[in-house]
Amino acid sequence: MKIKIGVGVLAAVWLSSCGGVQRPAQPGFLDENIGFAREQIGKEIEVIEKSGECLNPVTLKPDGSVYYCGYADWRSGFFPGSVWYLYELTGDTALLPLAKKYTGAISEAQNLTWHHDVGFMVGCSFGNGYRLTAEPEYKEVIVRTAQSLATRFREPAGIIQSWDVASGWQSERGWECPVIIDNMMNLELLFKATELSGDSAFYRIAVSHADRTLAEHFRPDGSCYHVIDYSLKDGSVRHRQTAQGYADESVWSRGQAWAIYGFTVCYRETGNRKYLDQALKTFGMMKEHKNRTADLVPYWDMDAPDIPDEPRDASAAACIASALYEISTMDVADAPSYKAYADSILVSLGSPAYRAALGTNGNFILMHSVGSIPHNSEIDVPLNYADYYFIEALKRKSDIEKAAADK
Repeated sequence: MKIKIGVGVLAAVWLSSCGGVQRPAQPGFLDENIGFAREQIGKEIEVIEKSGECLNPVTLKPDGSVYYCGYADWRSGFFPGSVWYLYELTGDTALLPLAKKYTGAISEAQNLTWHHDVGFMVGCSFGNGYRLTAEPEYKEVIVRTAQSLATRFREPAGIIQSWDVASGWQSERGWECPVIIDNMMNLELLFKATELSGDSAFYRIAVSHADRTLAEHFRPDGSCYHVIDYSLKDGSVRHRQTAQGYADESVWSRGQAWAIYGFTVCYRETGNRKYLDQALKTFGMMKEHKNRTADLVPYWDMDAPDIPDEPRDASAAACIASALYEISTMDVADAPSYKAYADSILVSLGSPAYRAALGTNGNFILMHSVGSIPHNSEIDVPLNYADYYFIEALKRKSDIEKAAADK
C-alpha cells in the first residue's frame, strides 16, 4: 500500500495524536468490527467446509487464490486462534466445534523440534482453546510443545535457537546460531507450560532467553535488530543482521512489534520491570520515529529508501495495538494514553483503507501487510496473523471497556 502524506498534514495529525485520542472509535465500533470479522471469517469457513478438507488459510498467492498451509508452517495456529477469539467475542456456539476441529488438525506441531515457532502455532490455537474450555488434552499439547521448544535451548548463549542453518537460505548467511526477535513471541508458551506442569525449567529458559535478548538485540534508541547470530562454542555474538528488514541497521517494523509485545508478556509473567521498560522504549522509538505515519500503520521498514512510497504493514500495526491495550492495564504513567493510541490504530485498520469489503480479499479481514520484501514474498497482501492480532486487539479493547463500565 503506497500512501503519500504531506509533511504539513503529517505534522498536524501527529501533534494532535501526542496529546491523546486523535481519532476516537465511534459508538458501535467494536460491535461493527466484531460482526464484520465474524461474517468475513465465516465466508472462509464456508469455503473450507465445502472443500471437505481441513484447510488453513494464510494469505493470497500472486494469482489471487488463497494459500493454505500445513501444520508445520509457522503460521498454522493463527486461523484456528482467530476462530477461538470469534467464538469468545460473539458467543456463537456454531464456532466451537469448528475451532476444535481446526485446532486438532495441527496437533502434530507439538512434536516439531526443527524450528522455534511452535509458540505461535500452539499458543494461538491450543492456548486459546485451553483458556476457553480447560480441555485436558489441550493442556498436554501445550506442555509437550514446550518440551519440544526447550530442545532448542543453547546453554552457552542462554538462548533458544530460532533457525537451523544446515540448509535453505539461512545456510547461505554464514550464521551459526541465529536468534530472531520474533522468538520473543514464543516465550509465552514456556511460561504457560510451567504454570500447567509445575516444571520451572520452562520458566527459567524463557527468562534466560529474554535476558540475553534484552542485552544483545537492542540499539541505544530502543530499536531492535532482527537477527543476532551467536557462537555455539562460547555464546558470544558473531553478527547483528537482518533477514526481513531493509538493512542490518534499519528499523524493521514487525520486528519492533514482536519486541513490544514479547517484552510486555515477559513483564506480565515475571513482574520484572526491566522487560516493560524495554517494551515502552521500543514503542516510544516507533512513536517518535521521523518516518512515523499519520494513520499509525507503519511502513514495512521505517528506514526503507522510498518512503512515503513504501508498502505499509498492517500486521505490525495490529500486533502493536494488541500489546498497547495490555500495557494500558499495567502500572505505567499515563496508562490511558496507550489505550488511546491503540484505539487510533484500530480506527485506521477498521477503515476502508485497510479493512477489506465483505467477501473480497480472499475472505481475510485486513489488506496491506508484508511478509518479506527481501525474499520478494507476500508484499502488500492479507496475512492471517494480521487478522489474528486485529481480532485479539478487539477482544482486549472490549475487555477493558467492559471492566471500566462495570466499575
